[in-house]
Amino acid sequence: MREDYYVGAYWGPRKETALKCAQRAELFFHMLARCDPTFTQWYRGGRGFPRELPGHPVRPEVQEWEQLFLRGRNRTDIGKKVIEHLGFSEHVWNAKKAATYFHLHCGEYSPWGAGNNCWMDPPKEGPVRERLLRAPALTEIITSMAKAWDPDFAMATSIAMGDLIQKHKREVRVGWMTYLSRRLGKVPPLPAPVLIEPVGTLGWLLVLSPEPMTASNPEHVAFTARVRELLDRAGLIERPEPAPTGE
Repeated sequence: MREDYYVGAYWGPRKETALKCAQRAELFFHMLARCDPTFTQWYRGGRGFPRELPGHPVRPEVQEWEQLFLRGRNRTDIGKKVIEHLGFSEHVWNAKKAATYFHLHCGEYSPWGAGNNCWMDPPKEGPVRERLLRAPALTEIITSMAKAWDPDFAMATSIAMGDLIQKHKREVRVGWMTYLSRRLGKVPPLPAPVLIEPVGTLGWLLVLSPEPMTASNPEHVAFTARVRELLDRAGLIERPEPAPTGE
């Protein structure tokens, strides 16, 4: 049975301006362009774009991304006032059919918000999907996320596998590939065939297998759960809950 995969990078409250987020986005999409031929042009929604295009073309430049983030701020239902502590959001895609989507949320500094993230939804079928869901492409994509957004962790996994392995809502999640920031602690020794590769001085990328890990394979599930257990023992999984409102 085919499983749907995603790649997500996540980080806690980090107060950043629209300009700083735009600088990160510019770096990110320039690096993405080297990951796959379909990653050179992105589009956004809105009225008035030419019907022959998937949307409004997005230039991978700081000035454009800054304006997109400023327009993508959360606002109150009444009065439409900007909610500063909830940061900025935008999403883009690269085709009308069989598109890859990227969802960005950054600059949030509320400990009770949804959390900052950079999330990729690959096509549901077709040759691009097959290309992206291979270890070399995913390694490039996660590394680009790590270098541009400096997340606490990132992972590539199937939705079904994630549901089986994750135990708590706020924990660091483990997948087929998992990036861990050095801020979380030191990665312990892990069983073969796990590869542990440094991502510059930022953290480590753990690759559990050269082939996709699937929730339909009991051995894959058991091995992923074992790696999660070892990381948990090393103190890398648990994330502190935010203090109650008013504290």
